[in-house]
Amino acid sequence: MPTENKLSTKIDENVPTAARMYDHYLGGKDNYAADRVACEELDKVVPSTRRLALNNRRFLQRAVRTIAEEYGIRQFLDHGSGLPTQDNVHQVAQRIDPQTHVVYVDNDPMVLVHGRALLQQDERTAVIHADMRSTDEIFAHPDTQRLIDFSRPVAVLFNSVFHCIPDSDTDGPLAVVRRVRERLVPGSIMLMCQLVSDDPEVRAFVTDFMAQATQGHWGRVREEKDVAEWFEGLEILEPGLVEVSTWRPDSEVAPRQLTQEWIEFGGIGIVR
Repeated sequence: MPTENKLSTKIDENVPTAARMYDHYLGGKDNYAADRVACEELDKVVPSTRRLALNNRRFLQRAVRTIAEEYGIRQFLDHGSGLPTQDNVHQVAQRIDPQTHVVYVDNDPMVLVHGRALLQQDERTAVIHADMRSTDEIFAHPDTQRLIDFSRPVAVLFNSVFHCIPDSDTDGPLAVVRRVRERLVPGSIMLMCQLVSDDPEVRAFVTDFMAQATQGHWGRVREEKDVAEWFEGLEILEPGLVEVSTWRPDSEVAPRQLTQEWIEFGGIGIVR
């Protein structure tokens, strides 16, 4: 059976989280000294991480705009959404259509606090506190039921989050993808990407470092072939599965990921 985790609502300032580390890399202020120290240590081995985080955020914004403009999707379910920052999913999508509905999901209690404060005036957007692996709980949540009509196409986002969960036949990324996909009607869209590396030493170091730093709230850095497996049976949008700074860039001079010790790799698939 899939995991239905009971999550703590206590914020521990001394244990880094992926969400707060990502916030620090994006220049946010919703992080603690432990998160910043963890980022400093990570940068010693993978110094491109800040650029990678910024490029991933830009990819998400381009992808959401494409999904809304070109495919007419008006409801988004964002797993592992992280802390609010500039140009969140709902802001990008609602510029296309103000009636767009967005549900954010995250297991970090700090995301819940900040997200709900930010969104309290927006009835079309909600933040729920849940583990991204708890598919039944997420889909049955009152806010999800209120905002998402699963009889119509929906965009489901797993943006730079699957490296946060370990492999498992019931709760690993592939199992989660299959569980979610079977609930989606044709025309729905799945965005998926995660940190990958061709270098086994980089994969081992980052996996071990993050698992220790976050006290076990981590999965692993994977390979491109692992990501490709999640898209089996989906119609993959051009340009395919790629390093995300090269996914439909805004211009020829748009920022690119120049170093390759690890990259954010993935794309978008349509349910047919």
